[in-house]
Amino acid sequence: MRVKKPIPKTKELDSTLSLINEGFDFLPSRRKELQSDIFETRLLGKKSLCIAGEEAAAVFYDNKYFKRKGAAPKPLKKTLLGEGGIHGRDGEDHHHQKRMFLSMMTPERLEDMKRLAIEELDRKASEWEGMEQVLLLDEIEEVLARSVMNWAGLPLKESEVKQRTQELVAMVDSFGGSLTRFKEGAEARKSHEAWLKGIITDIRERVYSPPSYTPAYIVAMQKTPEGKFLDLEVAAVDLNNAYRPIIAAAYLIVFGALAIHEYPEMKAKLQADENNFSKLFAQEVRRYYPFAPAMAAKANRDFVWHGYHVKEGMLVVLDLFGTNRHPDLWDNADEFIPERFADWKGSPFAFVPQGGGHHHAGHRCAGEWMTVMVMQSFFKYLTENISYKVPEQDLSYDMARMPTMPKSRFIISDVMKIRQSPENIIKYRHSQTVM
Repeated sequence: MRVKKPIPKTKELDSTLSLINEGFDFLPSRRKELQSDIFETRLLGKKSLCIAGEEAAAVFYDNKYFKRKGAAPKPLKKTLLGEGGIHGRDGEDHHHQKRMFLSMMTPERLEDMKRLAIEELDRKASEWEGMEQVLLLDEIEEVLARSVMNWAGLPLKESEVKQRTQELVAMVDSFGGSLTRFKEGAEARKSHEAWLKGIITDIRERVYSPPSYTPAYIVAMQKTPEGKFLDLEVAAVDLNNAYRPIIAAAYLIVFGALAIHEYPEMKAKLQADENNFSKLFAQEVRRYYPFAPAMAAKANRDFVWHGYHVKEGMLVVLDLFGTNRHPDLWDNADEFIPERFADWKGSPFAFVPQGGGHHHAGHRCAGEWMTVMVMQSFFKYLTENISYKVPEQDLSYDMARMPTMPKSRFIISDVMKIRQSPENIIKYRHSQTVM
C-alpha cells in the first residue's frame, strides 16, 4: 500500500490576490518557500493543487487523470479562450476538433503564413523609415493581425483593420487579473465573434467562398461526429482560436528584439544562422521570457501521485513558466543561452510554452509550428534587412503583469531598410525553411 503524504500548503487562506499581485513569480516563489514542486492553496475560493516540472507536466496532460472541461476560470473563457472551444474539450471530442486544427497547419500553409507575414513586415519597415520613433510592439501586432487574417481567409476590409487588430490584441492582453483589461477583452471577443459568425454563415450559404484550405472554410464546413455543422457560436470560437494565438508572438518577437539589444553578439549569430541558430534563438526566447504563466485542469478521478493523494474534481494548476525555468530540467535555467537547444532531445513535458504533450494526441497548441517559424523569420529580418537605433527608454518588464512586455513597448528609431541585391534576396528566401 502506497503511503499518502500530506501536501504542503500555503499560509494564506486564499491566494487569488497574491497570484494577481505577483503574477509570474507567484508559483515559483511559493514552491521555493515550501521546498516542493507540489503544494496546495485556494484560488477563487477553490482548493487548488499547484505543480511544476517535467513529471508534473506529464501527469497533467494525461487524459486518464485530468480533464479540461470546467477547469478554466470563467473570465478566461469570456476573453482569451472563448466558451465551448477546443481548450475545454476532452477525449474523442477534443481529438475530433484537434484534427481539424492540425489540418490547417500543413507545411504549405505554414509557408504561406510566413510569406504573408514577412511581406507585411517589409511594407511596414518602409513606413518606419519616415517615422521619428516606432513602438515596435504595436507595429508587430498589426503586422501579425493583417497577415494572419489574410492567411485565415477572412474578408478583411482596409477600413476594418484597426478595429479587428485591436480586438485580437485586447483578447490576448486580457488574462492578467486587471478588471479594465478583462472588460475590454470580453467586449472584443463578443464583437470579433459576431463578425466571424456572419462570415461563417455566408460561407455555409455560398455567399462567400474562400479557398477550401483556409481556416475560415475549414471551420465553417466542419461537421460534428453526428454529421451536423458545428453550432454557430462554437464555430466562431474555434475559428477565432485558429488564428488569434499568433498575436501572442508579438510579445515574444519584442522580447527577442530586447535580447538582440541586451546581448549584442546575437545579431551576428542570427545573420550567419549557422546550424539554424534562428530557431535555437526563437526557442530560447519562448523558454526564457514570460508569456503564459500557468494552465488549469481538473482531476477526473482519485489517484496517488508521488505519495500525494489527489482527489477527484480538484483544480490542478501547472506552472508553465516555472517548468520552462526549472533548474532540474535546464542547466543555468535563469540565463539566456540559445545554444542549449542545439542538442536538446525535445521532451514534450520539459518545454511547455504552448502546452505539453504531443501535437496530435495531446494538448500542445497546433499553432506552435507557426509561432516558431514566424519568430525565426522576423528575427532574421530585423537583423538582416533593416538597421535601427534603440534610444534610451525603460526596457524593464513587470513580472506582476500577465502578459508582460517591456514598459516602453520597445522603441526603435532611425530605421533604414538595407537594400539587398537580387542574389541576397533569393538566398534569404531559401534560408527560411519549414521546421
